[in-house]
Amino acid sequence: MAEQVKTISVKLNRSNIKELPSTTGVYLFKKNKEILYIGKSVNLKARLLSHLENAKIDKKEAAIVRGSQVVECIITDSEFNALLLEAKLINRIQPKYNVIWRDDKSNLYVKITTGEEYPKISAVRKTEIRGKKNKNIFFGPFSSGWSVETILKEIRRVFPFCTQKKIGKHPCFYSKIGLCRPCPNDIEKERKEKREKMKKEYRKNIRNIIRIFKGNTDLVLKNLYRRLKLSAKKKDYEKAIELRDKIYHFQRLMHWRLFISDRTPNYNQSAESVQSLKQILRHYFTKLGELNRIECYDISNLNQKNATASLVVASGGLIDKAQYRRFKIKNLKLQSDFEMLEEVLTRRFKRREWPDPQLVVIDGGRPQVRTALRIFGELGIDIPVVGIAKHPDRLVMGTGNLPVVRPAMNNLGFNLLRYLRDESHRFARKYHLLLRDPLLKR
Repeated sequence: MAEQVKTISVKLNRSNIKELPSTTGVYLFKKNKEILYIGKSVNLKARLLSHLENAKIDKKEAAIVRGSQVVECIITDSEFNALLLEAKLINRIQPKYNVIWRDDKSNLYVKITTGEEYPKISAVRKTEIRGKKNKNIFFGPFSSGWSVETILKEIRRVFPFCTQKKIGKHPCFYSKIGLCRPCPNDIEKERKEKREKMKKEYRKNIRNIIRIFKGNTDLVLKNLYRRLKLSAKKKDYEKAIELRDKIYHFQRLMHWRLFISDRTPNYNQSAESVQSLKQILRHYFTKLGELNRIECYDISNLNQKNATASLVVASGGLIDKAQYRRFKIKNLKLQSDFEMLEEVLTRRFKRREWPDPQLVVIDGGRPQVRTALRIFGELGIDIPVVGIAKHPDRLVMGTGNLPVVRPAMNNLGFNLLRYLRDESHRFARKYHLLLRDPLLKR
């Protein structure tokens, strides 16, 4: 599965747990080959240490810890994938202590009625699926109703689906806001040829949702990017912008904070992210100092009209929206992203009243990094430059022969840059759409 990155198994004691990574994943308490309890956390080390502490005062925790010999950790690249993996493992294994301390009311599942002509998707309790043998698919259990609602809400923005129990003559409310498209009520009114085409599109949405809940998120994202490139190539810019928005919502879901009830407070997360990033960069930038300010740039140039650029900032490892800036490309003769990047960097670094960053991140690969280094050379600027390319995400170091580095997907420093890149996409696209559609300015 796409979500599994690495598995670590250690004997259950404090010294071993202190050596575990402070990263997102799923953990399994085991006695010999028997799995007693499965959980998830954004910080495996901190969460497991809290289990040991809580075992001193809590009967449930004590039963788990004292009955276990080993703890196995499966590291994941996002909270979303950890959530899906935890649910899948609990459903398959039915660990002793997961079952004992959860009643029917606390178990929430995602139900997909694949046996229907127009499959529906909804959240249901365990009592609603007990004893039913049908063609429906269930994913779960999920312990947080908020997480399930959030996931379904965001997935629906990418792949619309119907929740209406009966198909009628009139389109449902959600079809009017793009969350049920194509709407089965509309499909049934069409002639056979068009009806079959729309029905096929609807079922394709359902298949993609099933892929997501099975953990095949990389495949889904890859297909969205493929469709985006095809639309841009055909100059179908309306469809391309729609797909870009879908990709944004999907990537936001992939990196969302979902463990509200499971979160262990970690007030040093930003400092850990910066320190982790410095460990990656120091091998390539020997004079690297503190990373108090990181700037990330992105060009939004879908149809070479109303081209824009964004500058987003992290201060001390935290997103600093007060420092965000946006640029409208002034030279209308510019055609390529490289030329536009040159204009933006030149304009930005002539603004000497703005504080200098200790690292500049460019959305793109070697060509974009070469452009930035050339501009910095002309301006007499000595600031480390890193590119962040995608498919898969990787770093291009702005030094020597521009080496490419692909840190672990759960690396805190790497994820800080990935988050900055996603923010720069969002901010640039928002300004691009604002210029493109005057109604948005109202």
